[in-house]
Amino acid sequence: MDNQATRKLRIAVDIGGTFTDLAAFDESGKTLAFGKALSTYDDLVRGIADTMSEAGVDAGEGVLFLHGSTIVINNLLERTGARTALLITEGFRDIYEIGRINRPDAYNLHFKKHQPLVARADRFEIEERLLANGAVFKPLNEDQVRSVAKELKERRVEAVAVALLHSYRNAAHENRVKEILSEELPGVFVSVSSELSQEYREFERTSTVVANAYVGPRVQGYLGELESHLTDDGFKGRFFAVQSTGGLFPVSDARRMCVNMLESGPASGVIGVSAVAKHLDLKNAIAFDMGGTTAKAGLIRNGQPLTTSSAKIGAYGSDLPIQLPMIDIFEVGTGGGSIARVEAMNALRVGPRSAGSAPGPACYGRGGTEPTVTDANLVLGRLDPDHFLGGAMKLNHEAATEAIRQKIADPLGISIEGAAEGILQIAATTMSYAVKGVTTERGLDPGGFAMLVYGGAGPLHASAIARELSIGRVIIPYSPGHFSAYGMLFGDLRYDFVRSVFRTLDPTILGELEDAFLVLEEQGRSAVDNASAGELPVVLARSADMRYRGQEHAVTVDLPAELSFSRDADRIKAAFDAEHLQRYGTSAPREEAEIVSLRVTAYGRMLAPELKPRPLSDVPGDIVPSRVKPVHFGAAGWLQTPVHLRESLVPGAKLEGPALIEEHASTTVIWPGDGLVIDAFGNIDVTIGEI
Repeated sequence: MDNQATRKLRIAVDIGGTFTDLAAFDESGKTLAFGKALSTYDDLVRGIADTMSEAGVDAGEGVLFLHGSTIVINNLLERTGARTALLITEGFRDIYEIGRINRPDAYNLHFKKHQPLVARADRFEIEERLLANGAVFKPLNEDQVRSVAKELKERRVEAVAVALLHSYRNAAHENRVKEILSEELPGVFVSVSSELSQEYREFERTSTVVANAYVGPRVQGYLGELESHLTDDGFKGRFFAVQSTGGLFPVSDARRMCVNMLESGPASGVIGVSAVAKHLDLKNAIAFDMGGTTAKAGLIRNGQPLTTSSAKIGAYGSDLPIQLPMIDIFEVGTGGGSIARVEAMNALRVGPRSAGSAPGPACYGRGGTEPTVTDANLVLGRLDPDHFLGGAMKLNHEAATEAIRQKIADPLGISIEGAAEGILQIAATTMSYAVKGVTTERGLDPGGFAMLVYGGAGPLHASAIARELSIGRVIIPYSPGHFSAYGMLFGDLRYDFVRSVFRTLDPTILGELEDAFLVLEEQGRSAVDNASAGELPVVLARSADMRYRGQEHAVTVDLPAELSFSRDADRIKAAFDAEHLQRYGTSAPREEAEIVSLRVTAYGRMLAPELKPRPLSDVPGDIVPSRVKPVHFGAAGWLQTPVHLRESLVPGAKLEGPALIEEHASTTVIWPGDGLVIDAFGNIDVTIGEI
């Protein structure tokens, strides 16, 4: 990308656990640029500046800055958020700690309950009460709120969460409490549940608003620092953050609704996969992302990313719910930086603890001594010490070998190659659980999907994971090492609205439901117009949470634009039956259905990079590699393996494994028996051998 004053850049930056990635799209020249630098935990903004410098991107040329970050999830998992207080309806002080009293493992003697983010001493009951229909049963005691505010000031709390009963029906009491707290506690972050969730379930709503308040001061400070840095560098465009839905919203909204950024980076990758799948005419695809600390999977089904209305954050069984719409992503703690270790009874374990970027894997030469997945790939020849990040970052083969020898091979009495292979096999098996989490656990066969693999470490392991799951086709998209940042460029402005209604699906209430949808749609149009100054076309999508009478939990059913409650109740019921059958393997067409919640998503369509196919060349079969090197392939041992530079492989090029395909931020491993073709869009389309 040339440095020209005429450039109009859309800059997308994703901060990961090990690397910070950048993708920049020039709206005038229709060109792309990419950058990658180590994430700087002590100063995240510095890592962004390093990435922009590496890519040759000038903030002054930016018309739009898009940003996804791990700051929210990290603060929640590491418990490094602000000291937070909770104000809740009288009599409900302990709802946050009691939770659902779920016990996922009935016979697990080591089970531990979730640990609230707010200590009981910092939870305060407020005199007020609304009925389930939103009517006032007991007025708000404003004097008591002011008294509590004075106590919170003495305690020097940094954030306050407010969760009042039935505020999803009537937000008046919560809004008044926020006004009083803002008057009495200037500078303190205040969050109310009705601004985040308009759904029932008091525990989940309380947990969500507490999480938002807990991370609020840290996220506000970080976004403010980043915004100031960009302004100082001459940026005069719009600053949008990425939500867990993959949609964009202004940074002013992100400062209030911080928890919406929970899974911003992973969600962007799924949006990118959705765009690639559309151009490849793939209705169904698995999105698999492997970075430095985690591996994540999402699903494209019938052309759309699979979404959920809630998620849980933390260890299994002791996690805390977040009740917000987001892309359904399953995550495991295995990445390139995952540390391998030998535990009791000579058990080899990999992850979830990660070396991160500081000190990083042993081969980074930054002081790390623990063997990691990246070290194993280097020892087995799948990474080249002189060509990592295009040669910009040299890897220390000797340090990687020594770490694996001391910590794994010698304790187990096996060869260094055997130890490295064991690390990668365990990693591949663990990562396959992420894919199963969005396929088999949803009643879907992963073997019926193509898997699009990205992330800096993903293509190294794509073939091994595909074999674990009997997946026959793997696609490595353009620039996989920057793909989550690249995916942001395909995001749209997005707002989600929901209203809990609790109605039986029968003719007497169809008009009421249609009217409720129209109100939500008007809210959606208004939100998009306000955020975009009316410059973006608005697209609306409807869905409904439905269940059979007597059920507790609901499933979300997409309602195409041509369906209306006032006209198509039978078709809507049939769509629900089909969705329930897909999800749970059973349905009850003769049973009555209930509408639990109505949902409307409002999109402001934005300009995205145009993916243009190129003509396929008639490439001869004997493509000359850049070099040949020994690479270890499991039972086959060391094989002389051709190494190809990705930019040298034109559309139509075909290769048979074994082979390595190197590019700036990633390496694709093609196993013996695998074959590949470069498609018209430049993707590496791999056919997996015997599975």
